Amino acid sequence: MIRLYHVFKTYGDKHALRDIELRVAKGEFVYITGHSGAGKSTLLKMLYGAEKPTSGKLLVGGVDASKLSGKKLPYLRRNIGIVFQDFKLIPTRSVADNIGLCLEVLGVPREMIDRRVKAVLNTVGLAGREDSFPLDLSGGEQQRVAVARAIVNDPAILLADEPTGNLDGAMAIEVMEILKAVNLRGATVLIATHDAGLMDRFPHRRIRFEKGRIVSDA
Repeated sequence: MIRLYHVFKTYGDKHALRDIELRVAKGEFVYITGHSGAGKSTLLKMLYGAEKPTSGKLLVGGVDASKLSGKKLPYLRRNIGIVFQDFKLIPTRSVADNIGLCLEVLGVPREMIDRRVKAVLNTVGLAGREDSFPLDLSGGEQQRVAVARAIVNDPAILLADEPTGNLDGAMAIEVMEILKAVNLRGATVLIATHDAGLMDRFPHRRIRFEKGRIVSDA
């Protein structure tokens, strides 16, 4: 599903990633962990095409993402859901609009969008909140909307960058339960996190980064 061959990423004289060799199989649930600045977010950005490797090869779903042009990136991202730490919801659009926007871009018929939005709101425990606005919701609810937006298109790969970083313990567990359920339905899930407690509570493969290198994989 995901394969990196000798991937380097540099910004000027700073090495964000150094000689990364990595393989993630279809349906795996993987934590990308390490201190701030270790390279976790850079890796995720490359997987959805926001950054390109300085050198090396990066395969996502059999596609060499390191060589995709701007025009072809949307085709890669159709199969990838992304959950950001800061939610990135549009405050002037309703919950339903925020979730359904990516389907609109893909040209999905309105009736189907409404059905999918309703179904995914049930999945994340926000049934009946489709007409609310992001600022009317708690932080945990906003993160669940962000998760709903990421999974509404039933992506093959789900990437989450510190998805519980701004949440309290109970809300963080709720979000992790949702991500676990998405994985059980078949999605490959990669989560960048430094929350050891959550990783212990939901044990899966851990890949630890330090100074842009993989130092452990267990």
